Amino acid sequence: MDTILYLFFTAAYIGLFIWGLIGIKKKDVFKWTSFVYLIILALIYDNGIIGIGRWIGEGDLLETLNLLRFWTHAFLTPLLVLFAVGTLKESGIAWAKKKWLTISAIIYTLILIGIEIWLEASQLTLKAEEEYGVLRYVSTEEASGPPIMILLVTLVLIVTSAILWKKTKWPVFFIGAIVMTIGSAVPINVESGAVTNAFELFLLFTLIWTKRRLIRDKLQSK
Repeated sequence: MDTILYLFFTAAYIGLFIWGLIGIKKKDVFKWTSFVYLIILALIYDNGIIGIGRWIGEGDLLETLNLLRFWTHAFLTPLLVLFAVGTLKESGIAWAKKKWLTISAIIYTLILIGIEIWLEASQLTLKAEEEYGVLRYVSTEEASGPPIMILLVTLVLIVTSAILWKKTKWPVFFIGAIVMTIGSAVPINVESGAVTNAFELFLLFTLIWTKRRLIRDKLQSK
């Protein structure tokens, strides 16, 4: 059942979060690439709430917990932009450290948050849905396609990861971005609503691996 899958994803993200912090020095936490930790925490919450929804039961509590899923998505998913630009900064690319890019990345991220709140979160009404053994609250509006925010974030991930690959010969970030894009775009004919989350988990795995690689390369260059 999907319940087991969502709980597996929750445990996997907890493990990924712990791995991401092992051996990380304080100075490496306060960098743009560390925004990935906030995103993982949001995904732990997201998958966890979906996974235990059937035990909470339909009602105001579960609806509120699910509403928070949508709001954390609106505020935290755009932070992937700052992570992506952070990989360029930490890889030693000179122009990536310019003030104009820093300001542009911050403004772009804030615009994406605003778009998601305006078009999605602020207009949201929820309904209970039980599918494949999972009980959760979903939007009453049918999705007409990928959200604009997700498309714009994905564009940044692909472009920055390609630049990082060219600069450092590290293709992992780029592979993660491409796999996530393909996995989200290509319909998968399986009796599950959770399987596609595996692509998201793979992306976050490549992001944590990339952060750790950047730290290691910096230590070796000293």
